Amino acid sequence: MRLRVEFTTEPFDLDEAPAHAVVAREVVEAAELDAVDVGPFGNTAEGGAEAVLAAVDALLRRTLTAGATRVSLQINVVEGGDR
Repeated sequence: MRLRVEFTTEPFDLDEAPAHAVVAREVVEAAELDAVDVGPFGNTAEGGAEAVLAAVDALLRRTLTAGATRVSLQINVVEGGDR
């Protein structure tokens, strides 16, 4: 199964990326994911189910430790994603 996760971490800071946002980027870029798009208002990553779920676990644990007060995420099964 192939999954896509979309997530944001808060609080926002438009002047400088907060520590939790930097950690989120590090987590998804280090994970074994096929597609990662990190932006100022939302992020997406895609890959096999095990890789996405492992990345989400690390993302939640590390961003909350780094000061995130809210993490919003959505996970979708990607059509045709039977890899």
